[in-house]
Amino acid sequence: MWRLPSAFALLTLLAGCASHNIDPRGYDQSGTASYYGSRHHGKRTASGEPFNQNAMTAAHRSLPFGTRVQVTNLSNDRSVVVRINDRGPHTRGRLIDLSRAAAEQLGMLRSGTARVRVQSLSD
Repeated sequence: MWRLPSAFALLTLLAGCASHNIDPRGYDQSGTASYYGSRHHGKRTASGEPFNQNAMTAAHRSLPFGTRVQVTNLSNDRSVVVRINDRGPHTRGRLIDLSRAAAEQLGMLRSGTARVRVQSLSD
C-alpha cells in the first residue's frame, strides 16, 4: 500500500536534484563577453583539459562541454567559432569568457569586453 506513494515521493525528490543544463540546440543569447589569457595558460579547465590561450575555446556557465558556438561581436560583425571547455565567467553580468585567440579574432583585445551574440551550432 505504501509502495506506490513512496516510489512517487522518491522520484519527485530525484527529479528536483537533476541538473538543469541548457539544451544547446537553438541556444541564442546576447550579452557581454570577456577574455582570459596568459595568467590562466596551462592551468586545468573545468573539463579537465589544460587551458590554451591560443586555442579557439570559451567558458560558459551552463552549456555542455564540447558545444560549439558562434560568437559575433555586435559592434564590428566579426564572428568566431569556439568550443566550450570551461565554466565561467565568474564576473556578474558576463555571458561568456573567450580565449585570447578568440578575443583577438573578434577585435576585442584592447577593450577587454564586447557585446556579443552567442549561437549554438549543430554537430
